[in-house]
Amino acid sequence: MRDAYHEELDSISDSLVEMARLAGSAIGRATTAMLDADLKLAESVIAADEKVDDLQRDLESRAINLLARQQPVATDLRIVVTSLRMSADLERAGDLAQHVAKVARLRFPDSPVPRDLQATLLEMGQLAQRLMAKAGEVIITKDVDLAMQLEQDDDEMDLLHRTLFQHLMDDRWRHGIETAVDVTLLGRYYERFADHAVSVARRVVYLVTGEHADELESGTETEVSGG
Repeated sequence: MRDAYHEELDSISDSLVEMARLAGSAIGRATTAMLDADLKLAESVIAADEKVDDLQRDLESRAINLLARQQPVATDLRIVVTSLRMSADLERAGDLAQHVAKVARLRFPDSPVPRDLQATLLEMGQLAQRLMAKAGEVIITKDVDLAMQLEQDDDEMDLLHRTLFQHLMDDRWRHGIETAVDVTLLGRYYERFADHAVSVARRVVYLVTGEHADELESGTETEVSGG
């Protein structure tokens, strides 16, 4: 009975890894669809989000059944509850990739992104994909150090996000209000996608240590300042 129970816990973790893989793939393909004005690719990203939603619903159902049948305590309870929260982060990340694809579909046959900003949006898309890949790796390895690195990686996304706003606020902006709205939304989608990847990693830190990431960070800072 206990073997079956732990196999179910492992399968929940496997579902989280698959959700992270799908979300990372979706943001990469949505970025390509947006920059290349590829309607077919955008439609495929939009349709594929249902798979992430299905995984999230299935995981939620299995986790609740485990809580009801096994009444886990201590570490096992933390695994189940944290997995539910991670699945919500990953489902929202998938939604954000879908939002990028919907902007691409809305502006077809043109790209919603002006040529002078395409490099920045491409970099944001590639970074978002790398962050989610790293979050998936953290779920598998339970590597706390790697999880904490995502916070630093996210600083790069925040910098790119600020760069977009500098362009939008520049007096030389000549692309119109509609494009400004699109770029504002897209920047926000990528920034939020990265935040969800970081949130997943932070939840793994809690899962492994029983402490929240910010508590570990403050403890490390105290040791450094004390030394």
